[in-house]
Amino acid sequence: MAKKQKSSEEFIHHLYVHMNEVDQFVIFSGLTFKQFVLAFNPMANLLLLKHQYEEGSFNMHTQLDFVSKEDIPNFVKRVSDTDEDLCWIDFADEKGLNKLTPLEQAKLLYLSHKKESIGTPFLEKLSNRFVYHSSSREKAIKIYFKNLDDAEILVTHIFNNMVKEKLGNGGFFRKKEAKSTISMVDPDFLKAYRPYAKEGALLSLSKLEKPKRFEIEIRTLADYDFPDEVWDDLDVILSQSYDDLIKIP
Repeated sequence: MAKKQKSSEEFIHHLYVHMNEVDQFVIFSGLTFKQFVLAFNPMANLLLLKHQYEEGSFNMHTQLDFVSKEDIPNFVKRVSDTDEDLCWIDFADEKGLNKLTPLEQAKLLYLSHKKESIGTPFLEKLSNRFVYHSSSREKAIKIYFKNLDDAEILVTHIFNNMVKEKLGNGGFFRKKEAKSTISMVDPDFLKAYRPYAKEGALLSLSKLEKPKRFEIEIRTLADYDFPDEVWDDLDVILSQSYDDLIKIP
């Protein structure tokens, strides 16, 4: 049980997570595109299905813009400054992109418009690992994961990086040697808490001074269908006891 109720301002960060194991997607709120890219850096090329980015390359076969993996840092910088919706699918190389059939291209356009997939969203020709769709109006990001374990990798990276920043050891697009810094939470450890994510859960990171450590409070939010409602009711949610607690030494 929680010993003391905290207001939302007393936490370092709140992350809403709702996982659908059957369709292999997770809905997040409190996640940024920059955080996502940092967790999976280096990224593959990105085929842009919905965007306002004007500096990308153009693929003649699909008549769609794309971002090469070399240009992703610039893309992240530009996109992070806007509130526009964003949808993309990663791909290995343009050779695979140029082999997409009209039906496969139509399915991608449906995916970007409806935010749901007709059949699998993972195409062998693209060797894609993700499908990413953000909505500023809904305050949500929906991500399809080819390997759902990547969801835990993403969540742990977000919180671990925040802890490192608080300890003076964070940064974006850091060199490989910085990756040797010890992780605070392991993705395999976090998988034990997946049942909460399947119900819809709020993960709240805070720092304690005595004893000096970080904690992640987990609250199930099964009654919430829309992430924006979570932020409207945040203080009410936090006034309730957490369902579980992850202690980070």
